Amino acid sequence: MLITIVGGSGFVGTRLIPEIGMDQCCNVDKKMSGKYDNITTLGDIRETDIVNKISELTDTVVLLAAEHRDDVTPSSLYYDVNVVGTRNVLHAMGIKKITNIIFTSSVAVYGLNKINPDEEYSVDPFNHYGKSKYKAEEVLSNWYKEDPEKRSVTIIRPTVIFGEANRGNVYNLLNQIATGRFMMIGDGNNMKSMAYVGNIAAFIKHAISIQKSGYRVYNYVDKPDFSMNELVSQVYKDLNRATTLIRIPQVIGMLGGYALDIVAKISGKKFPISSVRITKFCATTQFSAEKIKQTGFIPPFTIQEGLRRTLQYEFLDNHSNETLYYTE
Repeated sequence: MLITIVGGSGFVGTRLIPEIGMDQCCNVDKKMSGKYDNITTLGDIRETDIVNKISELTDTVVLLAAEHRDDVTPSSLYYDVNVVGTRNVLHAMGIKKITNIIFTSSVAVYGLNKINPDEEYSVDPFNHYGKSKYKAEEVLSNWYKEDPEKRSVTIIRPTVIFGEANRGNVYNLLNQIATGRFMMIGDGNNMKSMAYVGNIAAFIKHAISIQKSGYRVYNYVDKPDFSMNELVSQVYKDLNRATTLIRIPQVIGMLGGYALDIVAKISGKKFPISSVRITKFCATTQFSAEKIKQTGFIPPFTIQEGLRRTLQYEFLDNHSNETLYYTE
């Protein structure tokens, strides 16, 4: 039996495929993998013909495909991919008689500045990404309730994921520090939960191995959490550079973000800094990970090791131009 990864050509999927084993999985994605093309089939979850792309031998589907960037336009794309796409995958699973799914959601469903929410915490998403992910979770919940004796749903809500060759918000922060362009916005005392991609891939594999009938939701966080001040200091230390912080008030940073939003809208150009990203930067995004311990999972890397490996790869060994997976 195979594990079908839907959306495996991206950052997490490229790390997950070798974790599971190429002989035990196949990949369905709208773009070729670039690294695992030999096990990749082209397919878009927004289209109902996704059913034709999933192998009859599939035992479990891992649904990674998502619209997740902060600057997606139009915003309806979040719902087309994250919600309608989930419905299409579940429909395809029904036709192929596949009853097990692992779905990567997000801690974005909780919103910002919450007090260490666990999986029972009420949802309060602040952006379209978080809203669409929670709507997808509702689709999965309803699907499970239709046949709870036979169906299995595992929802993983990772915090912000970082690692080698990623070009997301964490990379932007690390790159600004490495190139001497970093400015601390706000007091830096806000707490941040993070997750290293190697551990995320390992936990998804672990979730496959323990999967039974039932409905499960897990936050994924690599502890301990950092304050922004602690994170920035650790990065300077790992890069062997003196800490030189320029601090600006949050209100000034937000004004700059709004100004870049206007320029981006007029020019059509996307910038690494925006009002949404500054809002997230200054917010406390700290989450409980106690439930993970109950599964017996032991992360293969500490958060400090993951950070060092990322910095070594990107800025000390200078792989910044290497492409390991497709990006939008």
